[in-house]
Amino acid sequence: MKSIGHLIKEARAKKKLSKENLEKLTKIKKDFIEKLEGDKWDSLPEYPVVVGFVKNIAKALNLNEEHLLAFLRRDYPPRALPVNPKPDISEKFTWNPRLTFITGVVLTIAFIIGYLLFQYRAFIQPPVLTVETPTEGQVISEEVIDVRGKTDPDATVAVNNQPALIEENGEFVAEIEIFEGTQEIIVVARSRSGKETVIRRNIKPELNSQ
Repeated sequence: MKSIGHLIKEARAKKKLSKENLEKLTKIKKDFIEKLEGDKWDSLPEYPVVVGFVKNIAKALNLNEEHLLAFLRRDYPPRALPVNPKPDISEKFTWNPRLTFITGVVLTIAFIIGYLLFQYRAFIQPPVLTVETPTEGQVISEEVIDVRGKTDPDATVAVNNQPALIEENGEFVAEIEIFEGTQEIIVVARSRSGKETVIRRNIKPELNSQ
């Protein structure tokens, strides 16, 4: 299975460009280009920065930007992000007898805590996942079917342990081979915090034997 690094390296070779030449065209350091082509994610910056790299490289090599970003979303490994649901409040409270001042301070603190708790809850929730095809109990007569659905744009999706390409709007598709013994399609969406949503579809293979 081709990775995004392999696609970039292959396109660069076809254009007969060295890493140094690509560095001049994109203003991206040769070291980062080399690590991206080698899929060395631990040595690359955070995901938003790598997205910028991929967009610049796609333009320089005349590659389909959306297609290349779909490979990036599939290949970039999840990273645990530190989250502190409680704000650090170091302000010294100066006593003021006026009730309006006290009420204002209390409401402000309550708003900050509520906002952070809302963000934390959104972070720890599993991704949204819908599967359009196949439907439950669908009769399958082809040896290869397309599994289609939708999830969060920043999530990754695997169908029967096979990675799927995800578009910017969260739609995904994966080609899956069907055998006589295949009874179930398992779709797993995983967020960047490692949370998972799983949908199972029972199918009925009725393949025509030659």
